[in-house]
Amino acid sequence: MASLALRAALVIGLAAGLTSALVGGLGLSGSPVAYGAVIAALVVRPDFSRWPLAIYPVLLVICTVGLSIGVLASEVMAGAPQVFVFGLVAALMQLLALLLPDKLRMLSSVLAVVGVLPLLSNTPSFSANWDELLGIATGLAVGTMTQLVLTPAGLPPVASSEQHNELPETTAGQRLRQGLRSPFFWRKLVFASLALAIGEGIGAVTPKYLYFGVVILLNDSIGDTLLRVRDRLVGVSLGILMPLLVFNTIGLSSLANGLVLGGTAALVTALGRSDHLRTALISSGVAFVGYGPLVAWYIPHRWIDYALGCGLALAIGLLLFPNSALRRYHQLKDDPTHSSAELSSLLPAAREEARWLGLPPPEAAQR
Repeated sequence: MASLALRAALVIGLAAGLTSALVGGLGLSGSPVAYGAVIAALVVRPDFSRWPLAIYPVLLVICTVGLSIGVLASEVMAGAPQVFVFGLVAALMQLLALLLPDKLRMLSSVLAVVGVLPLLSNTPSFSANWDELLGIATGLAVGTMTQLVLTPAGLPPVASSEQHNELPETTAGQRLRQGLRSPFFWRKLVFASLALAIGEGIGAVTPKYLYFGVVILLNDSIGDTLLRVRDRLVGVSLGILMPLLVFNTIGLSSLANGLVLGGTAALVTALGRSDHLRTALISSGVAFVGYGPLVAWYIPHRWIDYALGCGLALAIGLLLFPNSALRRYHQLKDDPTHSSAELSSLLPAAREEARWLGLPPPEAAQR
C-alpha cells in the first residue's frame, strides 16, 4: 500500500506539471493554469480506480453553466453592490443544485463554487470563462490519461463507491419539492446568500472563504458538518506547506506546480492523512494564482478566514435546526425496520460527534 500511495503521488505531480505546461503553452496563465493543474491532480485516484465516464461531460457542463450565470449576473447588474449580486447568484446556485440527479449530488458544492467565481474576479467575461474551461478540460484529459498509462500492471479497475448502494432515482420535481420543504435547505440558502456580507462585516481579508465554508461544510447533521470542518482545517493546513517551500525556493513554473501537488500528496500520505488529500491538493493549487504577493499576507489570512468560515458553518448547524447524527444512530440501532445501509451512512458522522463530545465512539451495528 505504501508503494501504491507513493506511485499515486508521483502520478499526481506528473499530471499537474504536464497540465500546467500544456495550458501555459496555449498562451494562458493565472486561473486557467491553476484550475487545470488542480483538476488533473484530483482526477487521479490514489487507488488507481476509475471515475464513471459520465462524470467528465457532466462536470464540464456544470462548470459552464455556473461560470456563465456568474458572468451574466455581473453584466446585467453591473451597478449593483457586489454583496447583493453575490447573494442572488448564491441563492440561485442552491436552487439549481436541487435539480441535480441523485447520483450527481456530490457535485452540488462544485456548482455553488463555480457560480460565484466570476463575481470575485476584477474583470469577469465570457472569454475568461472559456480560458478557464479550457484549463479544466485539459486537466481532466491529462490527469485521466496519466493515471491510465501509469496504473500498475495487473491492478484491476476498482468500482467507485458512487456505483454502489443504488437507490431509486427521484425526479427533478420530487427533489425540488423535497428541498423546498426542508428547513435545512432554506438554512443553507439564506446563509450562503449572506456569507459574503457577513465576512465583510466582520472585517475578513478574504470574505469569500466564509461563503465557501457555508456551501462546502454546512450539512444536514452536526456530525457531518464536524467531519467536513476537520477535513477542511487539516487539509488547508497541510496544503499551504509545499507552496511555501517550493515556490519560495525555485519560483513559479510548470515543474514547480508539479512538485507542489506531488509533494503535497506525498506529505499527506506520509503523515497518514490520506482522507484529507483532496482538500490539501485544492489548497495547494490556490497558491498558483499570483503567488508572489500571496506569500506575505494571503496564506495566513486564507487560513484565518477559512477558520472563520468553519466557525460560521458550525454556529449555524448548532443553533438553527440542529440535527444530531449520534442521537439518530442510537435511535435506529435497535430498530429492526431500518436497513443496515442507513445505519452505515450515519456511522461516520455519529463517530465524529462522539469524538468531539469526548464519548466512546459507537460501534457498527450487526444485523
